[in-house]
Amino acid sequence: MEELVYHLQVPLEGTNESMVTEYIKVCLIPAIIALLLVITGMFFLRKRKKAFRIFVCSCLGISFCMGGVMLYRAWDKLEIGDYIANQMEDSVFIESLYADPDKVKLDFPEKKRNLIYIYLESMETTYADKKNGGAFDENAIPELTELSMENENFSGSDNILNGGYSLTGSTWTMGAMFAQTSGLPLNISIDGNDMDTQDSFFSGIVTLGDILEKEGYSQTLMLGSEAVFGGRELYFTDHGHYDILDYNYAIENGWIPEDYRVWWGFEDEKLFSFAKEKLIDLAAQEEPFNLTLLTVDTHFEDGYVCELCDDKFGDNQYANVMACSSKQVSEFVKWIQQQDFYENTTIVISGDHPTMDSDFCEDIDEAYQRKVYTAYVNADASAGSERREFSTFDNFPTTLAALGVDIEGNRLGLGTNLFSNEQTLTEIYGIEKENQELSKNSEFLDNLESVDENTEALKQRHTAKIEVGAYQVKNTSFVINVEDITGDSADILNVKAGVWTQEDQSDLQWIDLESDGEDYRAEINMNMFGLVPGTYHVHVYAETAHDEDTFFGEDTVEVYKAGAAR
Repeated sequence: MEELVYHLQVPLEGTNESMVTEYIKVCLIPAIIALLLVITGMFFLRKRKKAFRIFVCSCLGISFCMGGVMLYRAWDKLEIGDYIANQMEDSVFIESLYADPDKVKLDFPEKKRNLIYIYLESMETTYADKKNGGAFDENAIPELTELSMENENFSGSDNILNGGYSLTGSTWTMGAMFAQTSGLPLNISIDGNDMDTQDSFFSGIVTLGDILEKEGYSQTLMLGSEAVFGGRELYFTDHGHYDILDYNYAIENGWIPEDYRVWWGFEDEKLFSFAKEKLIDLAAQEEPFNLTLLTVDTHFEDGYVCELCDDKFGDNQYANVMACSSKQVSEFVKWIQQQDFYENTTIVISGDHPTMDSDFCEDIDEAYQRKVYTAYVNADASAGSERREFSTFDNFPTTLAALGVDIEGNRLGLGTNLFSNEQTLTEIYGIEKENQELSKNSEFLDNLESVDENTEALKQRHTAKIEVGAYQVKNTSFVINVEDITGDSADILNVKAGVWTQEDQSDLQWIDLESDGEDYRAEINMNMFGLVPGTYHVHVYAETAHDEDTFFGEDTVEVYKAGAAR
């Protein structure tokens, strides 16, 4: 449902023509035929009043019944009820855990590494065989499996594939690209600004493209479809000023004939061929480069069969296309590894999201955890021996770390550097909790999306100094002090603290702080938590007259049993 809401507000220009023809064939033509049959029946029965009334009533009854069934199926399939309920519930999950890249210290190496980032359309670890961590009896992506296992996929000492979870707000192509470069879900309210009329895309955030542009990188986005589709052109232009080399660019520059169009534009075989030529040009430049590619042949439904594809999987076209993509990507990487610039180049390969193909994964065990394909090749960082649980949000800081960048705190956006020992949000909260919170309304995220010129001023209106005192065993309590508040004090209606110790926040309690006119204070008695020892998290917010919560800061405090050693 999040994807449908998003696509209602972005350009549909560049949509695959086969999707339109499929709609005409499956939906429009049958509807027209049914209408003509009804009109014909009414014409022949027009003089027989009783039969005419029965016929009309029967048609109306059937229409209402079929409409009701279709409405129920849509409601159930898209979980519309849950979506509406979530939009009516506010969450501070994103706000409280967001590591603003604009405020995190990033130290790049003296010699900056090049980046080649390849988004593989709908590519999952699922397509591998069960022996290698996939879900099928026969491996449809053997080359990609080998590539991932020989390099880094954060599986630790396990000898099976690992990949990232695609969470709410990142389960379609633009949402995935946004998540992997910003560490945020692409959730926008249904009454949000239309992306096809905006001149900016989430103006309140700093992304991978912004960071690399600031560091002097030359940035290019290459794709075999029209970049305007889904707001991709707007996003990558607004955040990093990427050179956009898409289907239209290919025609304008004579790469393909003016009347050439297959699938979504041109096939991946041509994309990789054009990318090789572009890489030779980029490598000749003095500045480091970021070349980002997006494949398309493996898009649902059933993918596109190019002249390189064989029929190893018989009538299973989608498996044949996946196998073809696996070979092409592997050969492209091998070509890069033979070039002089490879030594100082990191390659990140990631599936954008799980497939939306209607039947390819229908027989997979429901207990199987589907993840997107992940491989970090020639990274300037080393991972630990533990298998990691992560989402595609974590690609944001991990990509920078793979370039040799030192990240203060190892977190950016909602993502965690997987080359560090820092726990990911997935490891802390689990994907069920994450999806639950990300599905809810976030005023903080809405503000980041807004292009209102006052948004940034509103975000920075209030700051404060947070101090959480040590736990006093004798009093079974600790004190929270909020001082040095900036901004208009009349704008603050209340200051509150969220306190919890359980990882799933099941014991979360909200406490209002008392004001002395300038500062705020509260004594938290641990009797309200049953005197349970452990590490307690404290997040402090201000409720303002602007109907939003402003995050002041966070801290932790250790609670001990009486007589326990500290």
